Amino acid sequence: MVTIRLARGGAKKVPFYHIVVTDSRRPRDSGYIERVGYFNPVARGQEVRLHLDAERVAHWMSKGAKASERAAQLLDEFRKQQQA
Repeated sequence: MVTIRLARGGAKKVPFYHIVVTDSRRPRDSGYIERVGYFNPVARGQEVRLHLDAERVAHWMSKGAKASERAAQLLDEFRKQQQA
């Protein structure tokens, strides 16, 4: 099954997450099918906190991909940002 979830990157105590489309059976930080965005929880000032390629996310969702719980929250947050 294909899922949209977070893959951790960044340094120790400075997390950075890529939002990726991957096979649900693969480990969290291993290979992925496509990178569709990123999430920077420690963004300050002018740094971008959340960025998504909404067109690619919609494409994968139409193909049957399921978002993880946290990825679904971030998708909702991104949609609200776009509407504002």
